[in-house]
Amino acid sequence: MTLLGIVFAASLLVFSPTRVLGQQTKAPPFELRDVNGRTVRLSDYKGKVVLINFWATWCPPCRAEMPDLVRLQREHRKQGLQIIGITYPPEQKDRVRRFARSLKVNYPIILGTRQLKARYSSDETLPLTIVIDRDGKIIDIISGILLREEFDEKIKPLLMKNAEGGEIRSAKTNH
Repeated sequence: MTLLGIVFAASLLVFSPTRVLGQQTKAPPFELRDVNGRTVRLSDYKGKVVLINFWATWCPPCRAEMPDLVRLQREHRKQGLQIIGITYPPEQKDRVRRFARSLKVNYPIILGTRQLKARYSSDETLPLTIVIDRDGKIIDIISGILLREEFDEKIKPLLMKNAEGGEIRSAKTNH
């Protein structure tokens, strides 16, 4: 194996937080303030299915995706879905707050840092959604807009299971 091959293989292990030798990894904790000054901790959402959505106000795909995220949060909150929007790269709080209000965003919006983003993924694609199960493990990383089919395939099954691993019978299926 060449040196380049070794470096590439090592980078896959280092920069892929979803799997370490075939196992899911625990989502890195954080404690940051949202655009309204409230403290948001990942640990506050233990037992929920969390989507951490890295986005930017200047990113056209991010802007296109956000109304769908607002709808998903509204429709699936009772099943335990929690979306957390994190700006990346860092942006001005007033601009982000105005933008979020204009879309009537119904989930926390945090001003992100490069360090926080790097703890989850080295992928520079925006939007970027980190899927975290009820046990706090990273299940998937979705690069680009979260499509309805991806939500149905990757996230809805997580919502169908309660925190103890049993099935929830009354999950909405109006997608």
